[in-house]
Amino acid sequence: MRGLVGYGAYIPYYRLERTRIAGVLGSGGGFGTRSVAAYDEDTTTMAVAAGRAVLAGLAGEGPGGPPDGASVRQLFFATTVPAYADKTNATAVHAALRLPGDALAVDMAGAVRSGVGALVAAAQAPVPAMAVLADIRTGLPGGADERDGGDGAAAFVFAEADHGMPVLAEIVGQGSATAEFLDRWRAPGSAASRVWEERFGEQVYGPLAEAAMADALKQAGLSPGQVDHLVVAGLPARAVSRTVRAAGVRAEAIAGNRVASIGNAGTAQPGILLADVLDRAGPGETVLLVVLADGATALALRTSEALAGHRQPQPVAAQIAAGSTALDYATFLSWRGFLDREPPRRPDPDPVAAPPAQRRADWKFGLVAARCTRCGTRALPPGRVCQQCHAADEMVPEPLAGVPATVTTYTVDRLAYTPSPPVLMVVLDFDGGGRMRCQLTDAAEDEVRIGLRAEMTFRRLGTAAGVHNYFWKARPIRSGPGKDE
Repeated sequence: MRGLVGYGAYIPYYRLERTRIAGVLGSGGGFGTRSVAAYDEDTTTMAVAAGRAVLAGLAGEGPGGPPDGASVRQLFFATTVPAYADKTNATAVHAALRLPGDALAVDMAGAVRSGVGALVAAAQAPVPAMAVLADIRTGLPGGADERDGGDGAAAFVFAEADHGMPVLAEIVGQGSATAEFLDRWRAPGSAASRVWEERFGEQVYGPLAEAAMADALKQAGLSPGQVDHLVVAGLPARAVSRTVRAAGVRAEAIAGNRVASIGNAGTAQPGILLADVLDRAGPGETVLLVVLADGATALALRTSEALAGHRQPQPVAAQIAAGSTALDYATFLSWRGFLDREPPRRPDPDPVAAPPAQRRADWKFGLVAARCTRCGTRALPPGRVCQQCHAADEMVPEPLAGVPATVTTYTVDRLAYTPSPPVLMVVLDFDGGGRMRCQLTDAAEDEVRIGLRAEMTFRRLGTAAGVHNYFWKARPIRSGPGKDE
């Protein structure tokens, strides 16, 4: 049996209170919050975070499960706002997750529908495959897309049961309906999308959604009344509401708006909603996922007994609760590029050079250090000669991306070049040995202190001449294993 063997979601730390929009512009905004990717995050870094979550779940399976992504042979990365054009973004995700060199990594970018396309492609792949969905939703200041949007990512791994990974949920039915119509579009290079009248989208999506749901339920041998969880995702709000009403499921089966406080993450929204359902679904329950985007696609899933013991490490609800609402609207606009603030009066950063980045790819993207086999000393970054015992060529690779660390000293740099000053620089001592200097992110200036427990996160250090400089930063551990007492 082939099915879902792992899942993970990522919700950025920051939230924007919608009332702050009206406080600046005098109108718009509304109530509640939306999730916001930080200045050093993009869809690639969020895809890595979601991918790390699903791989952490797989690693927790015990001796029979893979310790990392060694079993994944295909990676499908879906987003509407790729960090690069004319370059595969999935390769950076592949490198940061340390997937096998012979694994295919491709982008499915440009439209919201690419998210469900990646899910279907991974589910039907002949080898273990991962689908990663990530999006950053940006609208013009004061507009509905800015207010209702959200940022986030989700990842799913599909495989046969004989690969040593228990199947958590099986796709038992699938239906799709496609039509060409104009309800949402964005020209290349434009900062925001344009939308036709919502009533038009509601009329067009209605029959498509009903047809897709009927096909999926028929294949699954289910009636609407047998659906335990209904999830409808899509940017056209009125069409989503109509689909929920037309589904004919029991009232208690409607998943509801449990993630309303983070907004609609577009391409990633189906994955985040599905992950939230899987966080709490019981064995033998049916989930009907419906995605409205340039047509309709419905997937019917049935959960297994294994789900309860193999959920993602940090549930969606916990990530939502951990968010910070300290973000002000001016900072949000500057992160989004709508407000240019004067940078520090320092020379502009140089772009990353391709040859040295390629030579140190394991360190730069995978945070792979080295350990001396003679004396056990860790080397960060890795080298051929041990700095402790001076043994040469007796080093073995040792990944540190998942190893907690402690801040041993720090400084607040108000002069360094950064889109969001000041820079918090810390020196970390990793559990088990090894010291590293890096930036601290997702933290306020008054949070950094000696003794702070931190974890590593893949981020963007900066962009110069159109080249993104990706590396690892630290962020405070606010819950779970490794948190300081």
